[in-house]
Amino acid sequence: MQSDSAAHPDVVGVRAPRQDDAQSSQHEEVTAQLRAAGCVFAEDEADILRETAGDDTERLAQLVRARAGGAPLEPLVGWVEFAGRRLSVGPGVFVPRQRTLRLLDLALGELRRPPGSRARTFVEAFAGVAPLAAFVSSELPGTRVLACEPDPAALRHAAANLAGRGATLPSDVLSGLPAAHRGHVDVIAAVPPYVTDDDMTLLPREARDHEPPSALSGGPDGLHWFRALIDEASDWIQPGGLLLIELSDQQLAAAAHDGDGRGWRQEPMEQDDESRTTVLALRAKARSSENQPS
Repeated sequence: MQSDSAAHPDVVGVRAPRQDDAQSSQHEEVTAQLRAAGCVFAEDEADILRETAGDDTERLAQLVRARAGGAPLEPLVGWVEFAGRRLSVGPGVFVPRQRTLRLLDLALGELRRPPGSRARTFVEAFAGVAPLAAFVSSELPGTRVLACEPDPAALRHAAANLAGRGATLPSDVLSGLPAAHRGHVDVIAAVPPYVTDDDMTLLPREARDHEPPSALSGGPDGLHWFRALIDEASDWIQPGGLLLIELSDQQLAAAAHDGDGRGWRQEPMEQDDESRTTVLALRAKARSSENQPS
């Protein structure tokens, strides 16, 4: 059985140290079993499974059987690599994709702009295990970081990934944010569910069978949760603040039109012609009369 993580590069790969010569026989045996099951990167996955099992050979056998039977690698071993960090994940949660590094880079660039005399505030909506919030909280320790996510299982992993450097909030879209942040958020970044109803059956097996549909499905045109986000974000973003949203490239024109109709201004953004996804950057209109938090 072919690994969908390998066949579909949107799913972030995981890497582990190579084995030493004394353990090469075990490594070769595990690699052979994974290769027979159709895992494209069998050698790398063998390293990861062996690292996870440690000296427990029974545990290793269980992991190999599960992986050969089609269990996704990252939830099986409990972590995924994102932006050079290992993030906690587990069965039944959305696994961060490597394509979302683009969204992270844009958020960091905005947050690093001179803030004046006050701390910046960053919100990750539809956070899942909070890959963006975890990186921002570590990279920019002076930033207030909040992760909004409705799924309790994902929130547990998000809390582990934030490690006390930010807040995790049970929240449909942005409803769980504390009232004190209303109108004072600098950057909101999100990967809302944006798969269209027709495309749900076309997803890679590892996403379709092992990730919650609520983290994937965006309704008939894939933009249901996008529209909910831009409606709610207008109450929380500060004047001139930035809303960054990952979408399918085929949804960009319709999404930008919806944003414009709701009072957002699209920021020019270089698009990757080879990617099937894009980031829509929407700037909140400045209101000079709005007070800023100190």
